[in-house]
Amino acid sequence: MSLSEIARETGLDRKTVRKYLSAAGPASPPRRSASGRSLARVIDEFAPLVDSMLRAEILVKASVIHGRLVAEYGFTGNYQRVKLYVQAARPRIAEELGITPKELAGLHRRFEVIPGAQAQVDWGDEGKILAHMGIAKVYSFHMTLSYSRDPFCCFTTSQDLQTFFDCHRRAFSHFGGVPMTIVYDRTKTVVRRHVAPGEAVPLHPEAVGFAGHYDFEIDVLAAYRPTGKGRVERQVLIVRDHVLSGRSFSSLEEMDAAFAAWVPQRRAQIHKTHREVIAERAARDHAALKPLPPRPYLVAERQLRHVAKDCLVAFDGNLYSVPARRVRPRQLVEVRATKSEVMLHATLTDTGTDSLLATHPRAFGRGARVVDEKHWDGLPTGKGRRTTTGDAPPPPRPQPHVEEARSLQSLLNRAAVARIEVGRRPLSVYDELTGTRPFTNGSTEEAS
Repeated sequence: MSLSEIARETGLDRKTVRKYLSAAGPASPPRRSASGRSLARVIDEFAPLVDSMLRAEILVKASVIHGRLVAEYGFTGNYQRVKLYVQAARPRIAEELGITPKELAGLHRRFEVIPGAQAQVDWGDEGKILAHMGIAKVYSFHMTLSYSRDPFCCFTTSQDLQTFFDCHRRAFSHFGGVPMTIVYDRTKTVVRRHVAPGEAVPLHPEAVGFAGHYDFEIDVLAAYRPTGKGRVERQVLIVRDHVLSGRSFSSLEEMDAAFAAWVPQRRAQIHKTHREVIAERAARDHAALKPLPPRPYLVAERQLRHVAKDCLVAFDGNLYSVPARRVRPRQLVEVRATKSEVMLHATLTDTGTDSLLATHPRAFGRGARVVDEKHWDGLPTGKGRRTTTGDAPPPPRPQPHVEEARSLQSLLNRAAVARIEVGRRPLSVYDELTGTRPFTNGSTEEAS
């Protein structure tokens, strides 16, 4: 019988009939024409080829198989036919190869925690909700207590390290304490780099320091496992629908105020999972949280930089000075930068010596020089050098004294006389002029 005949006989949908037949019988019942004859399908001609692809790689996607059939073998059928055939053929090929699935695809185990045990963190992208105010993009930070589903949300324009953990501090203040564990995905503010499955995840040093200061454990999910923090991911959509949808705002403060006004409404609701009022369950959750430390943790971006010969350190496109008496050229220093300050620390210090070299306000933009003049004490000032700026005309040359002028003129006259050409005559000319007797030896001496 065809699927349509079985569907009419049983009163079920054709898709339901196909699902149950594929589990216990052939991949698909033969198609029949109006006369009762079976109709050949395009995919049937390529079935051995598809089976060979699955034997080579059991997890190959149906879209990949369809693309290869079209590009390399002239397949004219649609993707849906290939997908349905692969769904039915994959278990059969896996059984032939003796392959058993390691996990059930699409299923997960629901978990519950005790009060104060866990919170989940996630980001939301709210797009250009404040574009009319000149703010290009807005993000929402969410933290949800897993036991009660009590939410926290704040809005930012950045997802950098300082903003990320500043939102944590605001969430801890909102809840009145710190949970024992916080669940994250593999965001770069928590995970230093991605590794292969099964390997230890290297955590960001500032995330480790922040967690140690507030005494909570970091729980990093496996890659591509969003169901591990589904409570906070669901909260992102709830806040977007109930707080932001259909409204306009002019600042981040207005958005934060809108969420604060909505929280009592959310806490008054009965949650559909634990069937309790969220506020009542949240009271037990808050009471089990760890207390906040007396001092907040200062989260800073840390980088290593070299000291230049002018006692300046380059960071983020700007220059910051360090004391000349405590550094040397090319010395390596550590830069710890917050949103408002830049602190420069020595990497190697003597026992009992503070590593802090200098503290400056953080410069905005690029190309700025933040210099404390005291840092250059003891360096040559350059005041003994004669410099020319080119802005003023050169001073007039001093006139020489009269005696010096005369001496100079006599030297010039002597030089001019030395350049006069002297005529050369025989001595007999002078004898004739003077009337003296010529030399008897007939000499031809010449005088000058």
